[in-house]
Amino acid sequence: MSHFFAYLYRLRFIRRWSLMRNTEPENVAEHSFNVALITHALCTIARSLFGKEVDTNRAVTLALFHDVTEVVTGDIPTPVKHHDDAILRGVRALEGLAAQQLLAMVPDPLKDTYGALIVPGASEVEALRWVRAADKLAAYLKCAAEVAAGNREFVVAKRQLEEIVREMDMPEVEYFLTRFAPSFERTLDEISE
Repeated sequence: MSHFFAYLYRLRFIRRWSLMRNTEPENVAEHSFNVALITHALCTIARSLFGKEVDTNRAVTLALFHDVTEVVTGDIPTPVKHHDDAILRGVRALEGLAAQQLLAMVPDPLKDTYGALIVPGASEVEALRWVRAADKLAAYLKCAAEVAAGNREFVVAKRQLEEIVREMDMPEVEYFLTRFAPSFERTLDEISE
């Protein structure tokens, strides 16, 4: 018997943004779905509008698994992780141990497949570029929605994340920010008109 998928299903219990007051709580399972959705959008935009060769299926699959180690470690807030280099190295080591713990639950015939998703190899750099962009965009959209709901707690994070995503110099990210992101700051009535 393997507890692997039972563990992954527990991602819904891991809260994000723990240092901030939230009008709408977000968990890691929701976040992973949103990152996968945005990854798909970015890859589609890259292919359809900018003629780029992108392995959309691989990028979306990696997006679904990009935070699975948090089922073991919890969501460590960015300001904590990046407080200094020693903490960041410690967090990365902890994430590595969590990945090994999860991989130990995977039956041997499936280890290669899930191992490559939990600990992507160097060959995944291009696909992970889309996932990282989508991860930052998802965080930006969370901040935009919180600010639109009147929660000023997210004002600075929103501004910082917008700067980060714009500095990525990815035309598909800029397209997403221009065409899709503004809707996240509107009400249901406004987006239904």
